[in-house]
Amino acid sequence: MPDCTISRDLAASHSAWQASLTLGFADDGGTTRLLDKLHYGPLRVQKALYPEDRKVCQAIIVHPPGGVVGGDQLEIDIGVGNRAHAFITTPGAAKWYKANGKVSRQSVHLHVNQDAALEWLPQETIFFDTADVLLEQDVELAEGATFLGCEILCMGRRGSGEIFNTGRIRQRSSIRREGRLIWWEQGDMIGGRLDSPLALKGHTVCATLIAAGKPLPASVLNEIRADIAADGEHIFGVTQTKGVLVARHLGDDSETARHLMLAVWRRLRPYLLQREAVTPRIWQT
Repeated sequence: MPDCTISRDLAASHSAWQASLTLGFADDGGTTRLLDKLHYGPLRVQKALYPEDRKVCQAIIVHPPGGVVGGDQLEIDIGVGNRAHAFITTPGAAKWYKANGKVSRQSVHLHVNQDAALEWLPQETIFFDTADVLLEQDVELAEGATFLGCEILCMGRRGSGEIFNTGRIRQRSSIRREGRLIWWEQGDMIGGRLDSPLALKGHTVCATLIAAGKPLPASVLNEIRADIAADGEHIFGVTQTKGVLVARHLGDDSETARHLMLAVWRRLRPYLLQREAVTPRIWQT
């Protein structure tokens, strides 16, 4: 999202935004096309891009205000048709500002049809102190569908010396395959209590990558662990159960988190999607 900062005074006087974005991708003779694009309020998508080839359609979701303020409500709904392949990202970090006594909410619904693929890889999310946020994400997979998703959450602004001391971040995520629940997770991060071993153990950045597709051989997990070990000492773990692979990192630097999650993605993509990883150019600007 655009790297602009809303002042504290402006945030306090802000009227809540209600925004929604609906995207629909479909396979057209081997080309994935963005056929449906509906929006309400300040959520947009730039034109369809093809940095790899016509099979993979990349879309960049933009939130023009540059940040989310207390009371804002965002809803994103993405559908990927049979055999299509969509790659969704953002142009920069998402910023969630102070609550002003109101809860901000983002609801994401992702539907991936038979033999289709969706890569949901937004850039990092920064929560300012006192932010009160509810994040919900539901993924529906059909037979043979593949999902790769990643999130990097930054609690406070380390570079500015701001800690996440009084806010609250609630999360709920689920993945279903052919209607059957294969992954469920919920959490509640409360400012001032993140030092607990049951929270972030005193760290300010947490990152999670989830892959749901065909089961991966144990050798892939070993390769991932070897990559991370060769990179240095990190708080990192990767596990796989029932067709869902989860990689996690705890730290204090968003760039390190991104570097590690991309290392995992680069290992997984050839196995799950039969494609080498091509880093989006927007991540490097």
